[in-house]
Amino acid sequence: MIRCIAVDDEPLALEIITDFAKKVPFLQLVGTFQNATEALRFLQEERVDLLFLDIKMPDITGIQLMKCLKYPPMVIFTTAYGEYALEGFDLEVVDYLLKPVPFERFLRAATKALEFRSMSQQKNGDSSNGHVNDYIFIKTEYKIIKINLEDILFIEALKDYTKIYTPFQPVLTLRSLKSFETRLPADKFIRVHRSYVVSLNKINSVEKNTVMIANQSIPISDGYREKFYDVINRNS
Repeated sequence: MIRCIAVDDEPLALEIITDFAKKVPFLQLVGTFQNATEALRFLQEERVDLLFLDIKMPDITGIQLMKCLKYPPMVIFTTAYGEYALEGFDLEVVDYLLKPVPFERFLRAATKALEFRSMSQQKNGDSSNGHVNDYIFIKTEYKIIKINLEDILFIEALKDYTKIYTPFQPVLTLRSLKSFETRLPADKFIRVHRSYVVSLNKINSVEKNTVMIANQSIPISDGYREKFYDVINRNS
């Protein structure tokens, strides 16, 4: 779960974020605040992973609040003023939402935060428990589904989509194959072709330039052959 709070001087805006957050399975909204001072006090005492932050507020702006934090959490700016967008992205925020925010756009921003945290954990390790997640969340059509890494057979890049194959049913998503390659643990998954990433645990056999997984024949291309066989030989 991503622990998040919302800071906005407009009560209606906080109500909308609260309603939206309840619809996203991986968000846990742990507080809402109408002024930055109260939010700052909460941030100093509690662990917060993500901050939905209005920019233009009285006394302390959202940008000023963010700069007050020595180790700020992930931030998604929410504002009715588009001219703040450039300054917001200069601060390396996750996303920038322009009010009124439709749910689909809110969901996309939340998913970006989830993916950012997942990539950070897999790169640096999760300092809270010493390991990375054994699952990923995937946005498909108008919902987000959880896929256990152990269930993934292989992943295929199509023209406009990426298809994740599992023993149950394939899942289509708009995420690129490259994004999956960076998110998945390198000791369990390997790219064998510009269009395929495979699970090492699910390989049944390797014959010439082909990998067999669940009766599916997957090509090994020249650009990935040497690295693939290095991994196979280390584990043989």
